Amino acid sequence: MNVFQPAHTQLIALLKDNNLPTADIGISATQYFLGCGELQNPDGVIGLEIHEDYGLLRSLAVRGNCRGQGIGRSLVDALEALAEENKLRALYLLTTTAPDFFVRLGYQVVARDAVAAPITRTAEFTSLCPDDAIVMCKPLPR
Repeated sequence: MNVFQPAHTQLIALLKDNNLPTADIGISATQYFLGCGELQNPDGVIGLEIHEDYGLLRSLAVRGNCRGQGIGRSLVDALEALAEENKLRALYLLTTTAPDFFVRLGYQVVARDAVAAPITRTAEFTSLCPDDAIVMCKPLPR
């Protein structure tokens, strides 16, 4: 896995190619992006924002010609390991396209009013993702 700087041009391009929000990339000091493949041409990327004891899994994107090879799962596994290293209580995410993928990885759909307060204040939760985005959560071992 590679660590990407939030302003990395290829990271932004891959997110845009997958119709994922980029407006808040690099705003948070606790925003991390992991990727696989070459730094100049990543096969996939994933982001983690840390907000107090909780994490926001954001921006999982896999290049179209690389899908179906387990890259998405590997990226989620690496992100979860990073979240556990940071002793986070749970990971949250919002999705409009991949709830079944995340269910297979142990995430559960939760009501918006059940989301931890620090996550509800994020740009993804308040403005970048549509109101009909599915909210999911996975508690982490501590």
